Amino acid sequence: MNNTKESNDWLFEIAPKNKFLSVNLKETWQYRDLLFLFVKRDIITVYKQTILGPLWYLIQPLFTSVTFTIIFNNVAGISTGSVPPFLFNLAGITIWNYFTACLTGTSDTFKANASIFGKVYFPRIITPLSVVISNLIKFGIQFIIFIFFYLFYYFNGFDLSLNISVFFFPLLICIMGVLGLGLGMLISSMVTKYRDFSYLISFGIQLLMYLSAVMYPMELVKDKLPKFGWLVEYNPLAYTIETTRYMLLNIGNISTLGLVYTVFFTVIVFFIGLLIFNRTEKSFIDTV
Repeated sequence: MNNTKESNDWLFEIAPKNKFLSVNLKETWQYRDLLFLFVKRDIITVYKQTILGPLWYLIQPLFTSVTFTIIFNNVAGISTGSVPPFLFNLAGITIWNYFTACLTGTSDTFKANASIFGKVYFPRIITPLSVVISNLIKFGIQFIIFIFFYLFYYFNGFDLSLNISVFFFPLLICIMGVLGLGLGMLISSMVTKYRDFSYLISFGIQLLMYLSAVMYPMELVKDKLPKFGWLVEYNPLAYTIETTRYMLLNIGNISTLGLVYTVFFTVIVFFIGLLIFNRTEKSFIDTV
């Protein structure tokens, strides 16, 4: 009697990844229950021992919008046309927060989950994916606040209207999530060897926000600072945020070429991040 099991008799088979870019979608789908558990953990545990709990999801964008309105619109005099400055800022901050939450959450994947990765096998890509999905739920909560203030200003006589292209708004959210995921996986792989990246990321995000047209129209930079306008024009995040305001508030312009560049940049960054992430997961436990 032959007691040797053929490989096809096993439920799961763990094999080395020989491909240059290996993504086992079937295996990731088989661990979908674990993915949902990670999503639940991310949502519940973040504010579990806080007094206000999920209200922090709402406080942060509201206070940031008020601050930007006072500093950039009232003091600096940046005009937002017929759109209330607070609503203008809230639109940009809401989608910006989703990107930064995905980036910061995934950029610490290997370091934060080293104890789990060293004991249990599962597709490592599940961990950063859970961060993107859980932050999508948080974005939904913050977007409801935006809708509330939108209706408030609309019924108080402000000239507000949605652009017909608003139906493509979910695609912008996907772009921001994928871009944050790709950059996060790239940074997370580097943090395993170079811890400096973990200290620089918070500073880098703040600097990137000012170059992403979150609190001003892109045209303003071209008019006021033409020599430095290229810093914003070559930033794919700026096109995403500008298009968000165009869809939701019907102000500004939409650049088809800029959106094509943004999608191309996002795809390239995602696959580079995924490639380095897959290579790092094989040996990160020795360096983290």
